[in-house]
Amino acid sequence: MQELAYQIGEIGFKVQSFLDTGGGVLLIIAAVIVLMWALLIERALYFSLRFPQQARAVHHGWNLRPERQSWQAHQIREALIAGLRMNARSGVDTIKTLVAICPMLGLLGTVTGMIEVFDVMAGSGMGNPRLMAAGVSKATIPTMAGMVGALSGVFALALLDRTVNHRVEKLSDHLTIEITDEEVTA
Repeated sequence: MQELAYQIGEIGFKVQSFLDTGGGVLLIIAAVIVLMWALLIERALYFSLRFPQQARAVHHGWNLRPERQSWQAHQIREALIAGLRMNARSGVDTIKTLVAICPMLGLLGTVTGMIEVFDVMAGSGMGNPRLMAAGVSKATIPTMAGMVGALSGVFALALLDRTVNHRVEKLSDHLTIEITDEEVTA
């Protein structure tokens, strides 16, 4: 138990050291990445738990309709599919925005780190490479963190988009419209 507490303390120290090295922008990037992944996990849970129930309810409601051939029935079918698609895409635009923000925050960290390098150069000249290295570190670490966050989000978002489209299209295919003999011959 004491070993576990020591390891947790060591991890905390390393995280704090990393955040200190990367500057204050790194905290903002971390918060954006945590929020982005919380929304992605929420969508994954939605598709595994809630979406099947909603799809069954829409399918059942459609199958209870006595008439599925008229223009009105077609419009009801489209509205049911659109409603389910809207539920499935809930939060996707927010996730896209968070993915786009990550590299911008990394760039902000780069600019603040370079300002620190220029301050060191102005104060001590080019003679103190150690102080300049700290500023360069503050410039590169947030850039890396922003890019890693954005890349992980892009891949997860692509998977989410594909899942939304596949599941909604699959349901759409199951909500068939009955065609009468008159419509076939027309």
